[in-house]
Amino acid sequence: MELKDGTVTIQLRPDLAPQHVERIKTLTRRGFYNGVVFHRVIEGFMAQGGDPTGTGTGGSDLPNLPAEFSQPSRARFLRGTCGMARTQDPNSANSQFFIMFAPGSFLDGQYTIWGQVVAGMETVDKIKRGAGQSGQVRDPDKIIRMRVAADPA
Repeated sequence: MELKDGTVTIQLRPDLAPQHVERIKTLTRRGFYNGVVFHRVIEGFMAQGGDPTGTGTGGSDLPNLPAEFSQPSRARFLRGTCGMARTQDPNSANSQFFIMFAPGSFLDGQYTIWGQVVAGMETVDKIKRGAGQSGQVRDPDKIIRMRVAADPA
């Protein structure tokens, strides 16, 4: 994932969430995430993006995914963990995702973990923060380009 301040490398976790990893790869290969903003960014918590409308209410044209929650003994929400955003419905994840700035044990077993930042976390730390409890960002930072590293450039 290329951001204004550098490159972020995310190790995918198909062992935890095969359907969610496949969705991220499919959308990435379509160029879906290119130019999409981080619309909700909360200091000390996470940066959320993946909504083409930039409002937090949008998704892709693909159907929502069933939850693939991990037991906390297997995977936890730590700094750099990538999870899928959803509504109150556990089976509503689609295209939106978030990257954790800090551990969030209250999310363990409640949201799908699909990856982990393995390089470039200092770049994630530079994503523009939002205001208030909602974390809505004015003039938000964008994903310049996202690609699957295993694919030909």
